[in-house]
Amino acid sequence: MPVSRAGFARRARSKAVTLTGTLVSAGALLLTSTGPAAAAPPPADEPVKPGQAWMGAGTRLEQPHASDSGGVLGPLDTSGVQGIDVSHWQGAINWSSVKGAGIDFAYIKATEGTGFKDSRFGTNYTNAYNAGLVRGAYHFARPNASNGATQANYFASNGGAWSRDNKTLPGVLDIEHNPSGAMCYGLTTTQMRTWINDFYTTYKARTSRDVVIYTTASWWNTCTGNWTGMAAKAPLWIAHWGVTSPNVPSGFPTWTFWQYTATGRVSGVAGDVDRNKFNGSMTRLVALANNTP
Repeated sequence: MPVSRAGFARRARSKAVTLTGTLVSAGALLLTSTGPAAAAPPPADEPVKPGQAWMGAGTRLEQPHASDSGGVLGPLDTSGVQGIDVSHWQGAINWSSVKGAGIDFAYIKATEGTGFKDSRFGTNYTNAYNAGLVRGAYHFARPNASNGATQANYFASNGGAWSRDNKTLPGVLDIEHNPSGAMCYGLTTTQMRTWINDFYTTYKARTSRDVVIYTTASWWNTCTGNWTGMAAKAPLWIAHWGVTSPNVPSGFPTWTFWQYTATGRVSGVAGDVDRNKFNGSMTRLVALANNTP
């Protein structure tokens, strides 16, 4: 991720999960079916600090590894149920305008590692809800900072909780290319599988929900060794830009969310923002939020 378009180090993109109408396991559905500009990111030769990593950053930290298309950004796929993912990088957001622009869901950055809380999470989470969006929180994983259970607890205690209210999606584990070191955070494939499973198990114990996994096919296949252990548990949010259909990592039958571009524009958001779509109808999105068949 040190390579960038515009001279900046870049980060990975947001989420995509498909539901195909049936419960795959205890709660995992599979369906087929204007604010101020954000501060500039650090130069490419400067370490990426907590809170400056990828998802939710739009194109401010563009990196080839952000998607399996080598960083190539394609046309918007605005069909179906549309969403965005955001963090403090977007600055102030007019969520009523976002809703009016046809966006029905949003994932909002809450935490990273074990010591970073996004400064705009509370405002975004509340205002998105009040504007009528179905929204959820995400955690940017730092597997080299602590074990999965520790980070799952940190996330659940700082924005990643869940309630059945028609508008709260299950939390997301954003696990992708390391923004400031070895691609797989220095973990072996066995260690990475353990880390992810510990995060999943702890998050479910805290919230009763299966965590959504945001990743790319290339990262997952490389860093988990084509692991199939999450296939019947976690909905998949896949990041893959510039294509008409995303590559799905080994072990996942399909996607639930698809982050299809990082150069989206939406009324109410200043600058580029990640655009996503849900693999199903609005009724199925609410079912995912409420954990109902």
